[in-house]
Amino acid sequence: MMTALKAATAATFGGSMLVLSGLILAGTVIALTVATPVLVIFSPVLVPAAIALALMAAGFVTSGGLGVAALSVFSWMYKYLTGKHPPGADQLDHAKARLASKARDIKDAAQHRIDQAQGS
Repeated sequence: MMTALKAATAATFGGSMLVLSGLILAGTVIALTVATPVLVIFSPVLVPAAIALALMAAGFVTSGGLGVAALSVFSWMYKYLTGKHPPGADQLDHAKARLASKARDIKDAAQHRIDQAQGS
């Protein structure tokens, strides 16, 4: 009994969704048929306006994304500088130590070569 009720509900729901999708498709085709001449007449104005609108939207989205990225970087830097140990701080400290060690090695090698050049 319960299975038959589920099947009847699913069939009713599926059928009504199929009818609604058909009506929406028919409405879309009719609207496109009516709007096509208007779009063709106004296309010299609409196409550049759509391009300009797309470029402006892309600019705003890019600007917003870069702003969020900058805020997150500043937040991370603030946490790092105040000693709150944000994610990735260990890697930064390790890289800083390796860079300082390599700079010290290069300085010592350069000083050794200078001493050799002055000695000969």
